[in-house]
Amino acid sequence: MDTTKQIQLIKDLSNAFGPSGFEQPVIRLYRDAVKDYGDTTIDGMFNAITRRKGNTGKLPVVQLDAHADEVGLLVQAVRPSGLLKFVTLGGFVPTNVPAMSVMVRNKRGEYIPGVVATKPPHFMTAAERNAVPQIAEMSVDIGSTSREETINDFAVDTGCPIVPAVDCQYDAAHGMFFGKAFDDRIGTAAMIDTLATLDGENLNVDVVAGLSTQEEVGLRGAYVTARKVESDLAIVYEGVPADDTFEPDWLSQTRMKGGPMLRDLDTTYIANPQFQQFTADLADELHLPYTRAVRTGGGQDGAAIGYWKGIPTIVVGLPVRYEHTAFNFTALADFQASTQLVNELLRRLDADTIASFSSVD
Repeated sequence: MDTTKQIQLIKDLSNAFGPSGFEQPVIRLYRDAVKDYGDTTIDGMFNAITRRKGNTGKLPVVQLDAHADEVGLLVQAVRPSGLLKFVTLGGFVPTNVPAMSVMVRNKRGEYIPGVVATKPPHFMTAAERNAVPQIAEMSVDIGSTSREETINDFAVDTGCPIVPAVDCQYDAAHGMFFGKAFDDRIGTAAMIDTLATLDGENLNVDVVAGLSTQEEVGLRGAYVTARKVESDLAIVYEGVPADDTFEPDWLSQTRMKGGPMLRDLDTTYIANPQFQQFTADLADELHLPYTRAVRTGGGQDGAAIGYWKGIPTIVVGLPVRYEHTAFNFTALADFQASTQLVNELLRRLDADTIASFSSVD
């Protein structure tokens, strides 16, 4: 895939509406983008599984994974004033939510602009100014003046999903994207790019791509795709939180324009060490920048996929600044280094190499 197509794909995926459980627009974009590269099926959770054209059914199966959902909000109830009481879909820090511009998808499928309402400082007590806001106390204002107007005219009620309202921009001079949902739309774009790049190539593995849903609320979709794909090996494309703006250089393990992050550990997962080292050695051979990361928090689909049959699994992370907020940065150079690494990895894999990752000798 050429650079112009990569940029447009990343922008389109970033802009798509798709919080956990409501990923249909993202799945449609994915399905249409990969239609020439394999056969795609979509289940009742909206997980999309693409079996690559050229698969033989006789070779080891490699599962590629990315997740379609983004962190968002969900209407819990409509207040008498017409404002929306909400819960979070995924891990928002409460201090990042007030005054956020949002889009609400109403019951007719229309998108309604709104804002996470905050009390003007003119009306705050000293204690309120210094208090940490709580999600349960917040509301979204869509410009309604009553509960009846919100429900009847705006068609917004319990169960309507909400995401940050952000238009993705690309800064060509610096190779940087600025937008929302790069966790994990940047990984989704990478998986599409891999299918496009390897189209028509003869590989020594069968490749099945699983775009999973509901990762942000418990890796739910990946537990399903793992059982459907029944793979022998897994590679997870994940947008991962960059730490280069707050950690010292010696401790920073996910840096903007530092290449893909190969994750050794998080709270849900430990990488297969042989597969991890094989991938790191390949990056060195290709002269690609990368980092290794040992995390004390976080989790991702690799845990759900690896738990199914104990298959060797690695995570190829694409650095994202300010994940789980409305506004993120990610770099085209990291995207291209990550896809180059995975593309070449798939070219090198075969039955004997995969078997070596499970050897204890």
